[in-house]
Amino acid sequence: MITKNRNQKQLSRRNFLKTSVVAGIGFTIVPRYVLGQGFVAPSDKINLGIIGLGKQIRTLTRNFLREEEAQIVAASDVWSTKREWYKTLVQAQYAEQRGLEKYNGLRTYLDYEELLERSDIDAVVVATPDHWHGIQSIDVMKAGKDLYCEKPLTQTIQEGIKLVKTAKKAGAIVQTGSMQRSWENFHRAVELVRNGYLGEIQKVLVNVGDPAKPYDMPTESTPSELDWNKWCGPAPLLGYNNRLAPSRNDVKFWPDWRKYKEVGGGILCDWGAHMFDIAQWALGMDHTGPVEYIPPKDSNAVRGLKMRYSNGIEMVHEDFERGWGVRFIGTEGTMDVSRKYLETTPENILTAQPKPSDIQIEKPYKNHYADWLKAIKTRKQPICPAEIGHRSASICNIANIAYELKRPLQWNPEKERFVKDAEANKLKKRKDRKYS
Repeated sequence: MITKNRNQKQLSRRNFLKTSVVAGIGFTIVPRYVLGQGFVAPSDKINLGIIGLGKQIRTLTRNFLREEEAQIVAASDVWSTKREWYKTLVQAQYAEQRGLEKYNGLRTYLDYEELLERSDIDAVVVATPDHWHGIQSIDVMKAGKDLYCEKPLTQTIQEGIKLVKTAKKAGAIVQTGSMQRSWENFHRAVELVRNGYLGEIQKVLVNVGDPAKPYDMPTESTPSELDWNKWCGPAPLLGYNNRLAPSRNDVKFWPDWRKYKEVGGGILCDWGAHMFDIAQWALGMDHTGPVEYIPPKDSNAVRGLKMRYSNGIEMVHEDFERGWGVRFIGTEGTMDVSRKYLETTPENILTAQPKPSDIQIEKPYKNHYADWLKAIKTRKQPICPAEIGHRSASICNIANIAYELKRPLQWNPEKERFVKDAEANKLKKRKDRKYS
């Protein structure tokens, strides 16, 4: 692993860029406009590496390609076909942007560890399935890189605890991919809750999908272009199925690994990392969480889990029949918020003018991806850093444990342990498979 400090790393990166211009590794020709007014010189760009080239990488890449501050220089995946596809995609985009006949500035790797050995890479985006998030994110930071990790930040509570400690020790800038924090409608919702426009919050309903379930898909032939052992990695060596890990990214479905406990956290975690995150933010609970989890009486139910904060507010995993979203219920009114709506009852709550005495919630910066890049340069934390991402993921992970054990759980957010419950505490972590 790389142990250089950040100053050494930056100097090494600049030397690499100078060399790469001459050798053709980076810019074959540096266009005049790149160095002109309003453009960022290559030596001042944030060099990005990407780990994981699945379906989500289309959205991430589109956003990072728009940012003049950043340059994607490396990518890693266990599919040889996806590595080639991604290299062609990114290099064609950069050639078009820079007026070049050809751009050869991106290298791909089967093993992500090789990508992390490159001293010219400043920051890394982790977009692999959930079971890889913790291991790869920690390796990224130990290698001296800043981190953007897709949500949920980790698949287990213990991984999250370790990730937060690593981020602090490394001084890494971490952004969790809970990008709703950078959307105006969610920001407005948080302002209304925090400033009492709904009165005293008594209950919060969060509608997201089902808890994780054991893997049950039929085994199909493993494609030759896939290193399936490395895809499974720390998880059990599952039987391959195209719905679990499709060979192409243009499929019309989201890969089903999200549903299964071996490699994901169910849609409860997949969307819960978005919607429970908004509830945490609005309630001012970013550095803590509920202290009690009470599963429904029906042992087969996939909704109905109740969570209570120490201040008495109850949060329920419940379908309020408006799609994935959050409903805040206060003594003076209610509010529903999602990606498709922001509505209050009564309606005048939403149109209320802010008061000088209101708590000011820092406004989002441009977008979630630009916010991370800005934070890398200023060394100030972005809108969803490691601790916040970890706490929101922990709610989802604990919820899965409560549904699995089918009994009430007491949680100590300060010690991050279940109270007098050895069985539940064992489920804070997983037993990793040995792989190579």
